[in-house]
Amino acid sequence: MKVFTENMTITAKDCNLYYGDFHALRDINISIPGKKVTALIGPSGCGKSTFLKIFNRMNDLVEGCRITGEYRIGEIDIFDKTTDINLLRKNVGMVFQKPNPFPMSIYDNIAFAPRTFGIKRKDELDEIVRTSLQKAGIWDEVKDRLRKSALGISGGQQQRLCIARALAASPRVLLMDEPTSALDPISTGKIEELTDELKKEITILIVTHNMQQATRIADMTAFFLLGELVEYGTTDRIFSCPSDKRTENYITGRFG
Repeated sequence: MKVFTENMTITAKDCNLYYGDFHALRDINISIPGKKVTALIGPSGCGKSTFLKIFNRMNDLVEGCRITGEYRIGEIDIFDKTTDINLLRKNVGMVFQKPNPFPMSIYDNIAFAPRTFGIKRKDELDEIVRTSLQKAGIWDEVKDRLRKSALGISGGQQQRLCIARALAASPRVLLMDEPTSALDPISTGKIEELTDELKKEITILIVTHNMQQATRIADMTAFFLLGELVEYGTTDRIFSCPSDKRTENYITGRFG
């Protein structure tokens, strides 16, 4: 299997996805640059999250889901029979809409992935826990309560903890599915600042319904509608000079 490298472009060619007879994604072609933040926008049910989850093969878990097309992260064909799914998911982290910390200590949440991949030494785990929490901007808030339950911290802290947990596996790509939709403005701001820092090291795809958030944090923006990719380009161009009337109608609030 080809290896995951630092600066990984994500590509989808002739992407089609079906849930049974329902054609959820239609003929999508896109190339997403490495070490950038790319926002996926569009109304509810348009296929954004479905598309996002292709890249760590979460849709494999959905009964009746069928995917055609070609999907690559760097040079790696993620659906090739030689592709190790566990290694793929190590390198392509996922953060969900609602924080989902494990019912265990803060320390054990972060150490979970490294332990799964064979790291057992306490000094190594301690370093991974510290650096992951620092990267997620939450170390100073939790460093004195690492052995306490992760369920005892606030929602915003839990979401940053979940980001730290994903980072502990040293991913090359981070998929974020509306990670701030359940959070207050202060917590949202912290996560937006965090994405700006993280893109120096990893590629980020983020699904968001918040147009202002997309303009604040995304380098590139893709607009989805009814399972189709309507328009894709730099965020500045998409929001200032969209080429498709449907994009203009959505970002100006005429529907959505």
